[in-house]
Amino acid sequence: MTGFIVVDKEQGASSAQEVNRIKRLLNMPCGHMGTLDPMATGVLPVAVGNASRLFDYFLDKRKTYIADFRFGVDSDTLDTTGEMRLNAGYVPVKQQIESVLNGFVGEINQLPPRYSAKNINGRRGYELARAGVEFELQPKKVNIYSIELTEQADKDTFRFKIECGGGTYIRSIARDLGTRLNTCAVMSALVRQKSGIFSLENSVKTRSLTADNIKNFIIPTENVLPYESITPSGQEAKKLFNGLSVPCGKADGIYKIFTCDGSFYGLAEVRQSVLKVGKKLC
Repeated sequence: MTGFIVVDKEQGASSAQEVNRIKRLLNMPCGHMGTLDPMATGVLPVAVGNASRLFDYFLDKRKTYIADFRFGVDSDTLDTTGEMRLNAGYVPVKQQIESVLNGFVGEINQLPPRYSAKNINGRRGYELARAGVEFELQPKKVNIYSIELTEQADKDTFRFKIECGGGTYIRSIARDLGTRLNTCAVMSALVRQKSGIFSLENSVKTRSLTADNIKNFIIPTENVLPYESITPSGQEAKKLFNGLSVPCGKADGIYKIFTCDGSFYGLAEVRQSVLKVGKKLC
């Protein structure tokens, strides 16, 4: 059994905790596709069984967030869960914020937060930061497709809708937006509305899952992969499913491959008119 469960992550729960609840119910390996901070809620796609082998195919998918940024305060974690420093700057008005937003759209260099799951010589950034270890992070290129100020949520807090590529830190956007306006800002709330094709509309809270109903929420793996299908037969199928390559007239690229009885087998790739199975999932 392979597939995906779209979890609506609870606030305060870690991504690992949400995955472990599903593991216990299904008694099989599972893994999440893109960590959400404990304070965040929203879409957390969980791969069931061998579907976790597809992680690399989801790294660069677009994600949509609703984020609250609180201005005039600072924090070591870049959000309101850390050590807060109040009165760390002024609170800008809506027009000031909107005047600089275009500068954050496109491919930009972004410095990850020190308190993050970023791997530094085999240890997580948040582990080193909590231990008081000094370390440096390098900026990385990320894609921000759009950022829109949607409303003022409180006297010092503004709400934004952000569409971005994988690997983008929303907390870093808050920090950098504050810096651009000569003040400070931290993230005070975050909801992930979409992650690739996965959205809140087809999500489920893990607390509502049981051993009896959980299979009803598993989306078949083949339904979430945006590739054309190939169904080989005869000697061609025998060779492919035994790890050999066969000639193919299709364009170079990745394809879903099915057995002759219609069962989803995995992913195959065509290169220079040669087809070979790349990821076996069944």
